[in-house]
Amino acid sequence: MQLFARDIMTKNYDTIYMDEPVEKAIKKILNAKVRPTGHKTVSLMVVDYDNGLVGTVSMYYILYHLRPSYLNYGIDGSELNWAGDLDEYIRAVKEKKVVQVMNDNVLSVPPDEPVMSILDRIIKNQLRRISVVDNGRLIGVIYMSDIFYHLFSE
Repeated sequence: MQLFARDIMTKNYDTIYMDEPVEKAIKKILNAKVRPTGHKTVSLMVVDYDNGLVGTVSMYYILYHLRPSYLNYGIDGSELNWAGDLDEYIRAVKEKKVVQVMNDNVLSVPPDEPVMSILDRIIKNQLRRISVVDNGRLIGVIYMSDIFYHLFSE
């Protein structure tokens, strides 16, 4: 059996524009679609107005940016007094733009990429998803869980 990106990619994926507020991304993730594999999407593909892929935003990136930036410099969060701070952190992250919290280091594959090659990239780069791009335009997304489903569900 030979499978390619086009055979297993999800065509019904969620997107958001890079200049949208993070609050909109949060709502889209909370209300995300359940894919045919039974998995709920926890990320959005960030696109420009020509449907060009510019990044991804996920629960992880939003939660990462919810934290105060000084925690990225070796400070242990368990040693801090967090009383009364949570509401302010939530408000601040919601007001940011998607471009401020997204991951812009995205890998993509063409639609004719073999599944084993895609799986190798996902594993080596510790990814949960990879974009399928054709002629510079986002046409699909392949999630690690979808590869698992397609390989072992029959």
